[in-house]
Amino acid sequence: MSEHPFPRALIFDCDGTLADTMPIHWEAWQEVTALYQIDFTEERFYALGGVPTRDIVRMLAEEQGRTDIDPLRFAKDKEEAYFRRFEHIGPVEEVVAIAREHRGKIPMAVASGGSRPAITKVLSHLHILNWFGAVVTNEDVVNQKPAPDIFLEAARRLGVDPKLCRGYEDTDLGMQAIRAAGMEAVDIRHFTRG
Repeated sequence: MSEHPFPRALIFDCDGTLADTMPIHWEAWQEVTALYQIDFTEERFYALGGVPTRDIVRMLAEEQGRTDIDPLRFAKDKEEAYFRRFEHIGPVEEVVAIAREHRGKIPMAVASGGSRPAITKVLSHLHILNWFGAVVTNEDVVNQKPAPDIFLEAARRLGVDPKLCRGYEDTDLGMQAIRAAGMEAVDIRHFTRG
């Protein structure tokens, strides 16, 4: 019987996991929700980490009876507000160190609820884009986190059985997605926050 070293692949969320982007995303959300006059609390923002902007806006607009809001236009405005703050983004050092240690040794991927342009830009800004054999974003799957689809697609693109993958996340929804994919789940909040 041949034994496989575990894990055979690592799959990382991006925002809040590899990149310290969540405070910047929150600032962008504050700017755009004020512009659209829509209510969105910071607590709820963090609870919905990993959910695409357009999906959050659809939910908020429905809850607040705002049929005048175009979720795709809102998402574009929010992404532009985010990009204006881009120079303030840094790495989550503890997680980037794990990726650096495994770079070139086992396959690695990114599985993010963000858009492809935003995630590619973040990973390039941190000089780590070429570390990953696959980058899967919200455009690549129909069902978003907490569904497992984005992690399953990352494993498929790496050619590794999901049961042999380890996933890294910083949100409850992301942890649910990793576990639903049958992967070992690492909650980075346990070693990056006091």
